[in-house]
Amino acid sequence: MPNIRRTRRTQHLGLIGMLLIAVAFAGLQLTAVTGRASPDTKNYLSYALSLSGESRQDAGRLAIGYSCASGQHAPLNTIPWTSRKASGESEEQCVRRLNDSVAYWSGHGNTSGMTAPFANQRFMAIFEARPGYPLFLVPFVTAFGPTWGLWLAGLVVALAGSVCVLLALRAAGASRRAGLAGQALYLALPTGTVAMNPLSDGLSLALGTAVVLGCVLLLRDRPRTGAALVAGGFALMFLVRYSQALLLAAALAGVFLAWSGWLRLKRRRPAPVLRAAGLCGVLAAIVYAGAHLLSWPMGQDSAQDLLTHHYQRPDLPDPWPEFFVQERVFWSAWLRRQATYPVLPVLLALSAWALLRRRSVVLPVALGAGAAGLLNQAGHPNLDQLLGYRLIVFVWLLPALAIPLLLDRSAVPASPRVPSPHVAQPKNVRSGQRDGAVRVVEQIPEST
Repeated sequence: MPNIRRTRRTQHLGLIGMLLIAVAFAGLQLTAVTGRASPDTKNYLSYALSLSGESRQDAGRLAIGYSCASGQHAPLNTIPWTSRKASGESEEQCVRRLNDSVAYWSGHGNTSGMTAPFANQRFMAIFEARPGYPLFLVPFVTAFGPTWGLWLAGLVVALAGSVCVLLALRAAGASRRAGLAGQALYLALPTGTVAMNPLSDGLSLALGTAVVLGCVLLLRDRPRTGAALVAGGFALMFLVRYSQALLLAAALAGVFLAWSGWLRLKRRRPAPVLRAAGLCGVLAAIVYAGAHLLSWPMGQDSAQDLLTHHYQRPDLPDPWPEFFVQERVFWSAWLRRQATYPVLPVLLALSAWALLRRRSVVLPVALGAGAAGLLNQAGHPNLDQLLGYRLIVFVWLLPALAIPLLLDRSAVPASPRVPSPHVAQPKNVRSGQRDGAVRVVEQIPEST
C-alpha cells in the first residue's frame, strides 16, 4: 500500500508539473496574440476560410485583413521572416497592395483552387498540396475568428508537441524531472516559437514529436502502439507537409539501419531496431509515391521556386548547378551566424555530451529528427531564412530530447530490452526474473 500511494503521489506531481508548465507558457503567449503573421499565413488562412464555407473572394478579403492588421507591431529587426508587411508600410497600404495582387493574378489565369490568388497558380499549388493544416484550422477560425482562432490553434499545437516530448522521455525510462525538463525546453526553444506561428511548420513539428514517441515505444517493446503512432503520425504529416514527412521517415530509417549495424558488431540482437528501420523506410516510400501520384510539387519544383523567385522568371533548363552554389553560400553564411550567436552549437555540444554519457533509446530517434531538420533546410538554401528557425526547426528536437537526460544519475540501456546471446543467464534465478538486473537499472530513473 505505501508503494501504491507513493506511485500515485509521483504521478500527481508529474501531472501538476506538466500543467504548470503549460499554463505558464500559455500566459506568456498572451503577450503576443497578434504579430506572428508571415507572408504565407494568408495562404493557409484563406484556404481554411474557404473550407469553412466562405467564397474564395471573401476568404481572400478576410485573410488580407488579418495579415495586414496582425503584424502591426511585429519586431521586424529581430525576426524579419515573420513580417507580412514591407518596412514602414501602413495597414491601408498593405491591404491595397494585396488586393491589387489578387486582382492581377486573377486576371492572369489563377481562377481556381481553395487558396485566394495571391500569386501565380504554380506557386499557390504548393499550399493547395498541404490541406492538413487548413483543415486543422477550420474549427478554430470558425468558432473564434482569425485572430484568436489562429492563436489558439498554435497554442494547442505547441502544447501537444511538448507533451509528446515529455511522454517520449518517460517512455524511454527517463525520470519525471527529465521529462518535465524536456517539455519546458521544447516550449522555450525555437520549437515553441515555430509551433505558435500561424504556419504549417508547427503542426508538422507536433506530428513529428508523435512519431518520435511512437519510435520510442516501438523500441521499448510496445510494437503495436508504437507502430500505430508512427504510421498515424506520418499519415497526418503527409497531409500537412509531405516533404518534411518524407525527410523525417528517411532520416529515421537511416539512423536505425546504422544502429542495427552497430548492434550486430556488438553481437546483440538488432531485430526491434531493424523493424523500426523497415517501417520508416516503407513509410518514406509510401509518402514519396503518394506525392508523385497526386502530382504535388517535388524537389525539382522546389529548386525552380527558389531560383526563379516563386516562378516569376523562366525556369532554368538545369537548376541543380546553381542550386548547389546557393547551398554553399547559405551554409557558409549559416556557420558564420552560428559562430556569432552560438546558442545552437552550445546546445548541440550538450546533446553530444548526453549521447556519450547516457544510453537511451530516445537518443538515436532524436538524432534522426535532427538530421531531418538539416535535410529540410538543405532543400531550401534561402538566405532570407538565415535568421529564422522555421525550416531547420527539427534540429532543435535533439537538445530538447537529449539534454534532459543529463539530469538522471544512471544510464538507461541504449538497445531494446533483448538479452545479449553471449551473456550467460544465472541458473539459480527464478523463472521470470532473469532480467531483474536490467529492470532495476530501468526503474532507477523512474523514481529519481
